[in-house]
Amino acid sequence: MSDTPSENGSFEEVVETHSGPLQRYLERMVGNRATGDDLLQETFLRIARGLPNFEGRSSVKTWAFSIATRVVSDHFRRSEARVRIIDVDDAHDLYDLESGIDERMVIDEMNSCVRDVVDSLPEDYRAALVLHDIEGLSTAATAEASGCSLATAKIRIHRARARLKRALEVECDFYRDEENIFRCDRKSPKEPSG
Repeated sequence: MSDTPSENGSFEEVVETHSGPLQRYLERMVGNRATGDDLLQETFLRIARGLPNFEGRSSVKTWAFSIATRVVSDHFRRSEARVRIIDVDDAHDLYDLESGIDERMVIDEMNSCVRDVVDSLPEDYRAALVLHDIEGLSTAATAEASGCSLATAKIRIHRARARLKRALEVECDFYRDEENIFRCDRKSPKEPSG
């Protein structure tokens, strides 16, 4: 199936094709599964209302992420909710329970460290980073979904990556373990000098 609805394209096809990526994006943006579910429903309501008028100037995926981004922005304007990105990392399922408990703890610590740093990014930068680097949208699609120019999207992605890198250098110690796997440990807070 192509990314644009066919002449007989239906709301059900759009839901089937895009519900997973939209769900992950919304959860990452709000940091809460239940809120993400609510926002996904609102996104699908808006998609259902807009689908008859969809002109195909962009892909359905880009159009759907654009709607989801507006739904998230509306949510944050309405609430004082603290933003937390949920790392929907399926890596936990790759390890069996007997040999993976220590490994899972290390992965959890690394994910937590990175997630906390991403959480601290301004909403525009966080959205650009999640859309482009995690969801895999092109820079042009990220710009369209974010409601900004291509140049602005490039700047947001670049600045988000730079802030993320600087913050991770301050917050985390990175190293390679004995199996040459990339790891990180959260740095201990420095004692105030007095």
